[in-house]
Amino acid sequence: MDATPYVTIVLPCYNEQDHVIDEVERISEAMDRSGYTYELVAVDDCSTDQTLARLQEAAPRFPHMRIRAFHRNGGSGTVRRIGTQEARGEIVVWTDADMTYPNERIPELVGILEKDPTIDQVVGARTTEEGSHKVLRVPAKWFIRKVAERLAGQKIPDLNSGLRAFRKSVARPYLRLLPPGFSCVTTITLSFLSNQHDVYYLPIEYSKRAGKSKFSFVSDAYRYILQVLRMVMYFNPLKVLMPPAIWLVCIGMAKGVYDNVKSPFYLASNTVVIFISGLLIGSLALLADLIVRSRSE
Repeated sequence: MDATPYVTIVLPCYNEQDHVIDEVERISEAMDRSGYTYELVAVDDCSTDQTLARLQEAAPRFPHMRIRAFHRNGGSGTVRRIGTQEARGEIVVWTDADMTYPNERIPELVGILEKDPTIDQVVGARTTEEGSHKVLRVPAKWFIRKVAERLAGQKIPDLNSGLRAFRKSVARPYLRLLPPGFSCVTTITLSFLSNQHDVYYLPIEYSKRAGKSKFSFVSDAYRYILQVLRMVMYFNPLKVLMPPAIWLVCIGMAKGVYDNVKSPFYLASNTVVIFISGLLIGSLALLADLIVRSRSE
C-alpha cells in the first residue's frame, strides 16, 4: 500500500455479504486503471452476517484495501466520519457497497477536483430514484431539497447522494457535525454550501439496490428535514428565524391598527401576544447570529 495515497475511498459495509466483494473489485479496477494512488477503507459496521469474513478472506487480493471493523453498530454517518478522520489521502470519496452507485466513475469525480482547485466537493447527482418506498420517497425528498435550497440560497440537484468526493482539508472542520445516520450526506453538503465552498454536481445513474435497504422512511425522512434546519441554524440562523419574526411583527401591527379602528385605544390580548412573539423570535435570531459570527473555527 502506498505510504501517502492521493485518494481515500471510505466504504461503509453493513450486512453486504452477497455483493461486497463485487463492489470492492469494481472500485479497485477503476482506481487501478486511473493511475491515482489510493487506499480503500472498508469499514464493517458490526455486520450480523458474513460481510467481515468475506472482506478478510479477499484482503490478499486487494493490496490497497484496509479493513476497519467496528465492535458495535455506529451508523453510516459514524462510519464516514471516522473513515474520513483516519483517511491518509488528500481527496476523500464516500460511496456505498450496495451496488446502487456507479463506482467505476469514482476517478471521474477525483479528476474534477484535481483539475479545478476552485471546486471543493463533487457530488454524484442521481438522475433517477430507485430506492425503497418510491411513491412516498420522491415527493418527500423533493420537499426536503426545496427547503434546503431555500435556506441555503442555492440550487441543489441532489441533497443526499451517497457518492461524493471532497478535499479532506476543507471538510475537516465539519466532521464533528456529522450525525450517525443517513443524514450525514445532507450535513456535509449544507456545510460546504453554507460556507461558500464550491460544489459541483455530476449527473449519474442510480441502480436498484442489492440486498435489503436499511432506510426507514418515517424516521429517516424526519431526521433529514431536522438536519437541514439544524445545519442552516448552525451557520445562518437568520435564514430560519427572521422570516417568521418579521411576519409576526407585521401581523401584530396590522392587527393593532384594526383593533384601534374598531375600538379606539384598545388592543386585543392576541394582538399583543403576536407582536411580542415576533419581537422575541427576532431577538433570538439576532442573538443566535451574533453567536455564529463570534464563533472561531
